[in-house]
Amino acid sequence: MEIGIVGLPLSGKTTVFNLLTRSSAETGFAAGKKRVNLGVSRVPDPRVDRLAEIWSPKKTTYATIRYVDVAGVERGAGKEGLSAEILTALRNTDALLAVVMAFESDQAPHPEGSIDPLRDLQTLQTEFLLTDLIIVENRLQRIAKQMKGKVEKTLEVERAALERCREALESEQPIRELELTEDERLVLKGFQFLTLKPLLIALNLGESDLPRAGALLKPLAERWSGPAVAATYLCAPIEQEISELAPDDARAFLDDLGIDVSATDRIIRTSYQLLGLISFFTVGEDECRAWTIRRGTKAPQAAGTVHTDMERGFIRAEVVSYEEFVAAGSLAACRDKGLLRLEGKEYVVRDGDILNIRFAL
Repeated sequence: MEIGIVGLPLSGKTTVFNLLTRSSAETGFAAGKKRVNLGVSRVPDPRVDRLAEIWSPKKTTYATIRYVDVAGVERGAGKEGLSAEILTALRNTDALLAVVMAFESDQAPHPEGSIDPLRDLQTLQTEFLLTDLIIVENRLQRIAKQMKGKVEKTLEVERAALERCREALESEQPIRELELTEDERLVLKGFQFLTLKPLLIALNLGESDLPRAGALLKPLAERWSGPAVAATYLCAPIEQEISELAPDDARAFLDDLGIDVSATDRIIRTSYQLLGLISFFTVGEDECRAWTIRRGTKAPQAAGTVHTDMERGFIRAEVVSYEEFVAAGSLAACRDKGLLRLEGKEYVVRDGDILNIRFAL
């Protein structure tokens, strides 16, 4: 899974990238204009921790998210389309994480001269709408030339889908809000439209604003509600402090603040949920590992995430839920209690399933 981090210059997006991926990319206006930053973050999952305690494996592997931090988006960029560098970096991302500035800083004054998260989000959306519209119009022009000859049905479907997209974009409606058919989704997939991608909004607060974070987030959540959109908040300086502490000290610090989970962990988990992803586990003395699949994936395709040979030669899977396994204490106890099930090719894997896959080469 890959998520693109976007925002206006000086919004704190590269700082958020560093926090999520434990990187040390250069921050600041000049640095934000120069480069694309790449990093990987593991998905926090206490179930993996518990499985590792039980099995004491040689290796423990968590699910991961790849983050792509692009240059700051400046007002007016979309008139000619976002730069090729930004579009290339965001093309294969599965979702966008929009970091919005909501803190006052003498060292990083807002480019617009004032703090207004709603305005900044609208600026970002306008740039993305215009960029998508340019792509749509260019493709429709090429299709018009192609349709002067013999027209294939797939081309007609593509033209109709793009016409719907153009109408929505011209009305300032993101493509993700359209009710698309499976055929339309298929023909639009290759365009990787920015406004079709799921969107997670992260309101970057100052420390003094944390007590009223919910009230500050509410207008954004109400304005930007809809399919495949979520909103959360963080305070980068607080998260920086947490990241530098030992695990026990970090937990005590969070408890003192009355916080259940750090904002960076919340962003990672929300990203996972926003994309409709779940985890299943494989366990053993060599490795305990979380594997990422989309909700609704059947057992053979889940096996394919472990190894393509397992999908091709899939026979069946031994399955037990994480909760049942932990309660029983071992796979042997699960067998004795009849909790370990044999499932075939039509089984839809559930979040937290522990799988032992049987396959033939």
